[in-house]
Amino acid sequence: MKMIKKYAGVMLCAAVSLSLAACGPQESSSEKTSSKGSELVVWEDKEKSIGIKDAVAEFEKEHDVKVKVVEKPYAQQIEDLRMDGPAGTGPDVLTMPGDQIGTAVTEGLIKELNIEKDVQSFYTDASIQSQMIDQKIYGLPKAVETTVLFYNKDLISEDELPQTLEEWYEYSKKTADGSKFGFLALFDQIYYAQSVMGGYGGYIFGKDKDGNDDPSDLGINNEGAVKGAELIQKFYQDGLFPAGIVGEQGINVLESLFTEGKAAAIISGPWNVEAFSKAGIDYGITKLPKLENGKNMSSFIGVKSYNVSAFSKHAELAQELAVFLTNEKNSKKRYEQTKEVPAVQSLASDTAIMKSEAARAVTEQSRFSEQTPNIPEMNEIWTPADSALQTIATGKADPKKALDQAAETAKGQMKAKHSGT
Repeated sequence: MKMIKKYAGVMLCAAVSLSLAACGPQESSSEKTSSKGSELVVWEDKEKSIGIKDAVAEFEKEHDVKVKVVEKPYAQQIEDLRMDGPAGTGPDVLTMPGDQIGTAVTEGLIKELNIEKDVQSFYTDASIQSQMIDQKIYGLPKAVETTVLFYNKDLISEDELPQTLEEWYEYSKKTADGSKFGFLALFDQIYYAQSVMGGYGGYIFGKDKDGNDDPSDLGINNEGAVKGAELIQKFYQDGLFPAGIVGEQGINVLESLFTEGKAAAIISGPWNVEAFSKAGIDYGITKLPKLENGKNMSSFIGVKSYNVSAFSKHAELAQELAVFLTNEKNSKKRYEQTKEVPAVQSLASDTAIMKSEAARAVTEQSRFSEQTPNIPEMNEIWTPADSALQTIATGKADPKKALDQAAETAKGQMKAKHSGT
Protein backbone atom coordinates (compact mmCIF):
# COMPACT_ATOMS: atom_id res chain seq x y z
CA MET A 1 0.00 0.00 0.00
CA LYS A 2 1.39 3.55 -0.12
CA MET A 3 -0.63 2.97 2.48
CA ILE A 4 1.97 0.38 2.05
CA LYS A 5 3.00 1.52 -0.76
CA LYS A 6 0.41 -0.29 0.22
CA TYR A 7 -2.01 -5.27 -1.78
CA ALA A 8 -4.62 -11.79 -4.75
CA GLY A 9 -3.44 -13.11 -7.61
CA VAL A 10 -6.25 -14.59 -9.58
CA MET A 11 -7.57 -17.12 -7.17
CA LEU A 12 -7.72 -20.28 -9.17
CA CYS A 13 -9.40 -23.38 -7.83
CA ALA A 14 -7.39 -26.35 -6.75
CA ALA A 15 -8.65 -29.26 -4.77
CA VAL A 16 -5.42 -30.10 -3.05
CA SER A 17 -5.22 -30.20 0.71
CA LEU A 18 -1.66 -30.17 1.99
CA SER A 19 -0.57 -31.28 5.40
CA LEU A 20 2.56 -29.99 7.05
CA ALA A 21 4.38 -33.11 5.95
CA ALA A 22 3.66 -32.19 2.32
CA CYS A 23 4.16 -28.48 2.78
CA GLY A 24 7.88 -28.02 2.89
CA PRO A 25 11.32 -29.20 3.87
CA GLN A 26 11.39 -31.38 6.93
CA GLU A 27 14.00 -31.23 9.66
CA SER A 28 16.40 -34.09 10.05
CA SER A 29 16.57 -35.90 13.40
CA SER A 30 19.67 -33.95 14.39
CA GLU A 31 17.99 -30.67 13.50
CA LYS A 32 14.92 -31.58 15.52
CA THR A 33 17.10 -32.43 18.49
CA SER A 34 19.05 -29.20 18.24
CA SER A 35 15.87 -27.14 18.00
CA LYS A 36 14.35 -28.47 21.21
CA GLY A 37 13.99 -25.74 23.78
CA SER A 38 14.70 -23.03 21.22
CA GLU A 39 12.69 -19.82 20.98
CA LEU A 40 11.54 -18.34 17.72
CA VAL A 41 10.45 -14.73 17.49
CA VAL A 42 7.75 -13.80 14.99
CA TRP A 43 6.97 -10.24 14.01
CA GLU A 44 3.28 -10.19 13.05
CA ASP A 45 1.17 -7.34 11.69
CA LYS A 46 -0.72 -5.07 14.10
CA GLU A 47 -3.92 -6.62 15.47
CA LYS A 48 -3.37 -9.78 13.41
CA SER A 49 -1.66 -12.14 15.86
CA ILE A 50 -5.05 -13.59 16.82
CA GLY A 51 -5.05 -15.18 13.39
CA ILE A 52 -2.06 -17.42 14.15
CA LYS A 53 -2.59 -18.04 17.86
CA ASP A 54 -3.79 -21.64 17.50
CA ALA A 55 -1.24 -22.49 14.81
CA VAL A 56 1.61 -21.19 16.97
CA ALA A 57 0.44 -23.26 19.95
CA GLU A 58 0.29 -26.38 17.79
CA PHE A 59 3.75 -25.75 16.34
CA GLU A 60 5.20 -25.24 19.82
CA LYS A 61 3.77 -28.55 20.99
CA GLU A 62 4.92 -30.53 17.96
CA HIS A 63 8.47 -29.15 17.97
CA ASP A 64 9.04 -28.61 21.69
CA VAL A 65 9.98 -24.97 21.10
CA LYS A 66 8.67 -21.59 22.20
CA VAL A 67 7.34 -19.03 19.73
CA LYS A 68 7.11 -15.41 20.82
CA VAL A 69 4.78 -13.28 18.68
CA VAL A 70 5.32 -9.51 18.60
CA GLU A 71 2.97 -7.17 16.73
CA LYS A 72 4.48 -4.41 14.58
CA PRO A 73 3.14 -2.43 11.60
CA TYR A 74 4.13 -4.73 8.79
CA ALA A 75 5.29 -2.08 6.33
CA GLN A 76 7.86 -0.89 8.92
CA GLN A 77 9.26 -4.25 9.95
CA ILE A 78 12.05 -4.30 7.40
CA GLU A 79 13.25 -0.92 8.68
CA ASP A 80 13.35 -2.27 12.25
CA LEU A 81 15.17 -5.38 11.03
CA ARG A 82 18.04 -3.23 9.73
CA MET A 83 18.79 -2.23 13.31
CA ASP A 84 17.56 -5.16 15.39
CA GLY A 85 18.87 -7.95 13.17
CA PRO A 86 22.58 -7.20 13.54
CA ALA A 87 22.04 -6.41 17.24
CA GLY A 88 20.64 -9.90 17.83
CA THR A 89 17.26 -8.59 18.97
CA GLY A 90 15.37 -9.09 15.73
CA PRO A 91 12.88 -11.77 14.67
CA ASP A 92 13.33 -15.18 13.12
CA VAL A 93 10.21 -14.68 11.01
CA LEU A 94 8.85 -11.31 9.95
CA THR A 95 5.94 -9.98 7.92
CA MET A 96 6.53 -7.92 4.78
CA PRO A 97 4.68 -6.39 1.82
CA GLY A 98 5.71 -7.96 -1.48
CA ASP A 99 7.08 -4.74 -2.96
CA GLN A 100 9.84 -4.67 -0.31
CA ILE A 101 11.27 -8.07 -1.23
CA GLY A 102 13.79 -6.79 -3.77
CA THR A 103 15.22 -4.21 -1.41
CA ALA A 104 15.45 -6.73 1.44
CA VAL A 105 17.27 -9.23 -0.77
CA THR A 106 19.68 -6.60 -2.09
CA GLU A 107 20.51 -5.55 1.47
CA GLY A 108 20.95 -9.15 2.62
CA LEU A 109 18.20 -8.89 5.24
CA ILE A 110 16.18 -12.02 4.43
CA LYS A 111 17.16 -15.57 3.59
CA GLU A 112 16.49 -17.53 0.43
CA LEU A 113 14.08 -20.37 1.21
CA ASN A 114 14.31 -23.96 0.02
CA ILE A 115 10.75 -24.59 -1.13
CA GLU A 116 9.91 -27.54 -3.39
CA LYS A 117 8.02 -26.96 -6.66
CA ASP A 118 4.94 -28.84 -5.50
CA VAL A 119 4.76 -26.61 -2.45
CA GLN A 120 5.19 -23.47 -4.56
CA SER A 121 2.15 -24.51 -6.59
CA PHE A 122 0.11 -24.53 -3.38
CA TYR A 123 -0.08 -20.71 -3.53
CA THR A 124 -1.68 -18.49 -6.17
CA ASP A 125 0.68 -17.71 -9.04
CA ALA A 126 0.83 -13.96 -8.45
CA SER A 127 1.39 -14.33 -4.71
CA ILE A 128 4.34 -16.73 -4.99
CA GLN A 129 5.82 -14.64 -7.82
CA SER A 130 5.85 -11.66 -5.48
CA GLN A 131 8.33 -13.56 -3.31
CA MET A 132 10.75 -14.37 -6.11
CA ILE A 133 13.88 -12.55 -7.24
CA ASP A 134 15.88 -14.14 -10.07
CA GLN A 135 13.77 -17.30 -9.73
CA LYS A 136 14.74 -17.71 -6.07
CA ILE A 137 12.13 -17.68 -3.29
CA TYR A 138 12.52 -15.42 -0.28
CA GLY A 139 9.17 -15.76 1.47
CA LEU A 140 5.79 -17.47 1.62
CA PRO A 141 2.59 -15.50 0.93
CA LYS A 142 -0.02 -15.39 3.66
CA ALA A 143 -2.58 -12.86 2.40
CA VAL A 144 -3.47 -11.00 -0.77
CA GLU A 145 -5.09 -7.61 -1.22
CA THR A 146 -6.14 -5.29 -3.98
CA THR A 147 -8.26 -2.19 -4.19
CA VAL A 148 -12.02 -2.49 -4.69
CA LEU A 149 -15.06 -0.21 -4.76
CA PHE A 150 -17.02 0.40 -1.55
CA TYR A 151 -20.46 1.97 -1.94
CA ASN A 152 -23.00 3.22 0.60
CA LYS A 153 -26.29 1.37 0.07
CA ASP A 154 -28.21 4.19 1.75
CA LEU A 155 -27.03 6.57 -0.95
CA ILE A 156 -26.89 4.35 -4.02
CA SER A 157 -28.22 0.85 -4.69
CA GLU A 158 -26.37 -1.92 -6.47
CA ASP A 159 -28.67 -1.54 -9.49
CA GLU A 160 -27.84 2.16 -9.74
CA LEU A 161 -24.06 1.75 -9.70
CA PRO A 162 -22.36 3.39 -12.69
CA GLN A 163 -20.42 0.79 -14.67
CA THR A 164 -17.59 2.99 -15.93
CA LEU A 165 -15.36 5.62 -14.36
CA GLU A 166 -16.70 8.14 -16.87
CA GLU A 167 -20.25 7.34 -15.71
CA TRP A 168 -19.09 7.89 -12.12
CA TYR A 169 -17.81 11.28 -13.25
CA GLU A 170 -21.28 12.16 -14.57
CA TYR A 171 -22.94 10.79 -11.43
CA SER A 172 -20.63 12.88 -9.26
CA LYS A 173 -21.40 16.02 -11.25
CA LYS A 174 -25.05 15.58 -10.29
CA THR A 175 -24.46 14.78 -6.61
CA ALA A 176 -21.35 16.68 -5.44
CA ASP A 177 -22.28 19.92 -3.68
CA GLY A 178 -19.15 20.69 -1.64
CA SER A 179 -20.28 18.82 1.45
CA LYS A 180 -21.50 15.58 -0.10
CA PHE A 181 -19.85 13.71 -2.92
CA GLY A 182 -20.44 10.90 -5.37
CA PHE A 183 -17.28 8.92 -6.15
CA LEU A 184 -13.94 9.55 -4.42
CA ALA A 185 -10.45 8.11 -4.76
CA LEU A 186 -6.90 9.00 -3.74
CA PHE A 187 -5.84 9.64 -7.30
CA ASP A 188 -2.99 11.88 -6.15
CA GLN A 189 -1.09 8.67 -5.30
CA ILE A 190 0.31 6.34 -7.95
CA TYR A 191 -0.91 3.32 -5.95
CA TYR A 192 -4.48 4.37 -6.81
CA ALA A 193 -3.92 6.43 -9.98
CA GLN A 194 -2.30 3.47 -11.72
CA SER A 195 -5.78 1.92 -11.78
CA VAL A 196 -6.73 4.56 -14.36
CA MET A 197 -3.38 5.11 -16.04
CA GLY A 198 -2.80 1.37 -16.33
CA GLY A 199 -6.21 0.85 -17.90
CA TYR A 200 -5.19 3.18 -20.72
CA GLY A 201 -1.79 1.54 -21.22
CA GLY A 202 0.44 3.23 -18.68
CA TYR A 203 2.80 1.02 -16.69
CA ILE A 204 5.55 1.27 -14.11
CA PHE A 205 8.21 -1.00 -15.63
CA GLY A 206 8.21 -2.91 -18.87
CA LYS A 207 9.35 -6.55 -19.00
CA ASP A 208 12.60 -8.06 -20.23
CA LYS A 209 12.77 -11.21 -22.37
CA ASP A 210 12.46 -13.39 -19.27
CA GLY A 211 9.35 -11.58 -18.01
CA ASN A 212 11.16 -9.72 -15.23
CA ASP A 213 10.59 -6.03 -14.44
CA ASP A 214 12.89 -3.92 -16.62
CA PRO A 215 13.76 -0.63 -14.87
CA SER A 216 15.21 0.75 -18.11
CA ASP A 217 11.71 0.72 -19.60
CA LEU A 218 9.64 3.25 -17.64
CA GLY A 219 6.00 3.75 -18.63
CA ILE A 220 4.69 6.29 -16.09
CA ASN A 221 4.69 9.05 -18.72
CA ASN A 222 3.71 7.21 -21.89
CA GLU A 223 0.65 8.16 -23.95
CA GLY A 224 -1.71 5.93 -21.98
CA ALA A 225 -0.47 7.19 -18.62
CA VAL A 226 -0.99 10.80 -19.74
CA LYS A 227 -4.50 10.05 -20.98
CA GLY A 228 -5.39 8.49 -17.63
CA ALA A 229 -3.91 11.45 -15.77
CA GLU A 230 -5.98 13.86 -17.85
CA LEU A 231 -9.16 12.04 -16.82
CA ILE A 232 -8.04 12.07 -13.19
CA GLN A 233 -7.45 15.82 -13.35
CA LYS A 234 -11.05 16.43 -14.44
CA PHE A 235 -12.40 15.08 -11.13
CA TYR A 236 -10.37 17.69 -9.23
CA GLN A 237 -10.78 20.60 -11.62
CA ASP A 238 -14.56 20.23 -11.73
CA GLY A 239 -14.88 20.19 -7.93
CA LEU A 240 -15.96 16.56 -7.73
CA PHE A 241 -13.16 15.74 -5.27
CA PRO A 242 -12.67 17.92 -2.16
CA ALA A 243 -9.30 19.62 -1.78
CA GLY A 244 -8.82 17.81 1.53
CA ILE A 245 -8.19 14.43 -0.09
CA VAL A 246 -4.96 15.66 -1.65
CA GLY A 247 -1.79 15.06 0.37
CA GLU A 248 -0.80 13.10 3.45
CA GLN A 249 -4.12 13.54 5.25
CA GLY A 250 -6.10 12.55 2.19
CA ILE A 251 -6.76 9.02 3.33
CA ASN A 252 -8.22 10.19 6.63
CA VAL A 253 -10.50 12.68 4.90
CA LEU A 254 -11.67 10.15 2.32
CA GLU A 255 -12.46 7.49 4.92
CA SER A 256 -14.22 10.00 7.17
CA LEU A 257 -16.44 11.21 4.34
CA PHE A 258 -17.47 7.62 3.66
CA THR A 259 -18.11 6.65 7.28
CA GLU A 260 -20.08 9.87 7.81
CA GLY A 261 -22.34 9.05 4.87
CA LYS A 262 -21.08 11.97 2.79
CA ALA A 263 -19.64 9.94 -0.10
CA ALA A 264 -21.60 7.46 -2.19
CA ALA A 265 -18.57 5.39 -3.19
CA ILE A 266 -14.82 5.27 -2.65
CA ILE A 267 -11.88 3.17 -3.76
CA SER A 268 -10.31 1.44 -0.78
CA GLY A 269 -9.28 -2.07 0.19
CA PRO A 270 -10.24 -5.03 2.36
CA TRP A 271 -8.16 -3.55 5.17
CA ASN A 272 -11.12 -1.22 5.84
CA VAL A 273 -13.86 -3.86 6.02
CA GLU A 274 -13.85 -4.02 9.81
CA ALA A 275 -13.57 -0.26 10.29
CA PHE A 276 -16.47 0.50 7.97
CA SER A 277 -18.58 -2.18 9.60
CA LYS A 278 -17.90 -0.73 13.06
CA ALA A 279 -18.92 2.69 11.74
CA GLY A 280 -22.37 1.28 11.05
CA ILE A 281 -22.28 1.91 7.30
CA ASP A 282 -24.52 -0.35 5.22
CA TYR A 283 -22.03 -0.82 2.41
CA GLY A 284 -21.50 -3.04 -0.57
CA ILE A 285 -18.22 -4.05 -2.21
CA THR A 286 -17.52 -4.76 -5.85
CA LYS A 287 -14.69 -4.71 -8.36
CA LEU A 288 -13.49 -1.42 -9.80
CA PRO A 289 -15.45 0.01 -12.75
CA LYS A 290 -14.50 -0.14 -16.40
CA LEU A 291 -13.10 2.69 -18.50
CA GLU A 292 -14.58 4.12 -21.69
CA ASN A 293 -12.17 2.01 -23.75
CA GLY A 294 -13.88 -1.12 -22.43
CA LYS A 295 -11.02 -2.20 -20.22
CA ASN A 296 -11.52 -2.65 -16.51
CA MET A 297 -9.66 -0.34 -14.16
CA SER A 298 -6.50 -2.14 -13.10
CA SER A 299 -5.02 -2.30 -9.60
CA PHE A 300 -1.93 -3.42 -7.78
CA ILE A 301 -1.90 -6.82 -6.13
CA GLY A 302 -0.49 -6.58 -2.63
CA VAL A 303 0.92 -9.62 -0.93
CA LYS A 304 1.71 -10.02 2.74
CA SER A 305 4.29 -12.69 3.43
CA TYR A 306 6.25 -14.47 6.11
CA ASN A 307 9.99 -14.14 5.55
CA VAL A 308 12.97 -15.54 7.41
CA SER A 309 15.48 -13.07 8.77
CA ALA A 310 19.05 -13.44 7.53
CA PHE A 311 20.10 -13.01 11.16
CA SER A 312 18.05 -15.93 12.50
CA LYS A 313 20.00 -18.57 14.40
CA HIS A 314 17.28 -21.11 13.67
CA ALA A 315 16.69 -20.46 9.98
CA GLU A 316 15.50 -23.97 9.04
CA LEU A 317 13.05 -24.11 11.90
CA ALA A 318 11.91 -20.59 11.06
CA GLN A 319 11.26 -21.67 7.47
CA GLU A 320 9.24 -24.63 8.68
CA LEU A 321 7.16 -22.32 10.85
CA ALA A 322 6.51 -20.03 7.86
CA VAL A 323 5.36 -23.05 5.83
CA PHE A 324 3.17 -24.25 8.67
CA LEU A 325 1.51 -20.86 9.19
CA THR A 326 0.62 -20.60 5.50
CA ASN A 327 -0.70 -24.13 4.90
CA GLU A 328 -4.33 -24.62 3.95
CA LYS A 329 -5.69 -25.34 7.41
CA ASN A 330 -3.94 -22.47 9.12
CA SER A 331 -4.59 -20.03 6.27
CA LYS A 332 -8.30 -20.70 6.59
CA LYS A 333 -8.18 -20.23 10.37
CA ARG A 334 -6.31 -17.01 9.87
CA TYR A 335 -8.95 -15.75 7.46
CA GLU A 336 -11.71 -16.52 9.95
CA GLN A 337 -10.01 -14.31 12.52
CA THR A 338 -8.60 -11.50 10.35
CA LYS A 339 -10.75 -11.56 7.16
CA GLU A 340 -7.58 -11.16 5.09
CA VAL A 341 -7.93 -13.15 1.85
CA PRO A 342 -5.59 -16.18 1.87
CA ALA A 343 -2.99 -16.75 -0.86
CA VAL A 344 -3.85 -20.45 -1.09
CA GLN A 345 -5.24 -21.66 -4.41
CA SER A 346 -7.48 -24.37 -2.95
CA LEU A 347 -9.28 -21.86 -0.73
CA ALA A 348 -10.57 -19.95 -3.75
CA SER A 349 -13.46 -22.40 -3.92
CA ASP A 350 -14.04 -22.56 -0.18
CA THR A 351 -17.66 -21.55 0.41
CA ALA A 352 -16.96 -20.18 3.90
CA ILE A 353 -14.54 -17.68 2.38
CA MET A 354 -16.30 -16.94 -0.90
CA LYS A 355 -19.55 -16.10 0.87
CA SER A 356 -17.73 -12.93 1.95
CA GLU A 357 -18.54 -10.06 -0.40
CA ALA A 358 -15.09 -8.58 0.22
CA ALA A 359 -13.31 -11.83 -0.66
CA ARG A 360 -15.36 -12.17 -3.85
CA ALA A 361 -14.63 -8.58 -4.85
CA VAL A 362 -10.90 -8.99 -4.26
CA THR A 363 -10.92 -12.22 -6.25
CA GLU A 364 -12.79 -10.66 -9.16
CA GLN A 365 -10.70 -7.47 -9.24
CA SER A 366 -7.57 -9.61 -9.20
CA ARG A 367 -8.37 -10.67 -12.74
CA PHE A 368 -7.53 -7.13 -13.81
CA SER A 369 -4.65 -6.54 -11.44
CA GLU A 370 -0.89 -6.41 -11.75
CA GLN A 371 1.79 -7.39 -9.31
CA THR A 372 3.32 -4.47 -7.45
CA PRO A 373 6.93 -4.38 -8.71
CA ASN A 374 9.24 -5.83 -6.09
CA ILE A 375 12.61 -4.77 -7.50
CA PRO A 376 14.62 -2.18 -5.52
CA GLU A 377 14.17 0.43 -8.25
CA MET A 378 10.49 0.66 -7.32
CA ASN A 379 11.56 2.73 -4.32
CA GLU A 380 12.52 5.50 -6.73
CA ILE A 381 9.07 5.62 -8.34
CA TRP A 382 6.69 6.34 -5.47
CA THR A 383 7.73 9.85 -4.46
CA PRO A 384 8.29 11.41 -7.93
CA ALA A 385 5.05 9.88 -9.24
CA ASP A 386 3.03 11.02 -6.22
CA SER A 387 4.51 14.51 -6.43
CA ALA A 388 3.54 14.72 -10.10
CA LEU A 389 0.02 13.53 -9.40
CA GLN A 390 -0.43 16.09 -6.65
CA THR A 391 0.52 18.91 -9.01
CA ILE A 392 -1.93 17.45 -11.53
CA ALA A 393 -4.67 17.23 -8.90
CA THR A 394 -4.16 20.82 -7.76
CA GLY A 395 -3.98 22.13 -11.32
CA LYS A 396 -0.42 23.37 -10.93
CA ALA A 397 0.90 21.34 -13.84
CA ASP A 398 -0.11 19.89 -17.18
CA PRO A 399 -0.37 16.08 -16.90
CA LYS A 400 2.23 15.37 -19.59
CA LYS A 401 4.76 17.84 -18.23
CA ALA A 402 4.27 16.60 -14.67
CA LEU A 403 4.68 12.94 -15.62
CA ASP A 404 7.68 13.66 -17.84
CA GLN A 405 9.33 15.36 -14.87
CA ALA A 406 8.48 12.41 -12.62
CA ALA A 407 10.01 9.98 -15.12
CA GLU A 408 13.16 12.09 -15.44
CA THR A 409 13.53 12.29 -11.65
CA ALA A 410 12.95 8.56 -11.20
CA LYS A 411 15.50 7.68 -13.89
CA GLY A 412 18.06 9.95 -12.26
CA GLN A 413 17.51 8.38 -8.86
CA MET A 414 17.70 4.86 -10.27
CA LYS A 415 20.98 5.66 -12.02
CA ALA A 416 22.44 7.17 -8.87
CA LYS A 417 21.29 4.51 -6.41
CA HIS A 418 21.17 1.24 -8.34
CA SER A 419 24.26 -0.05 -10.07
CA GLY A 420 23.78 -1.50 -13.51
CA THR A 421 20.56 0.50 -14.11
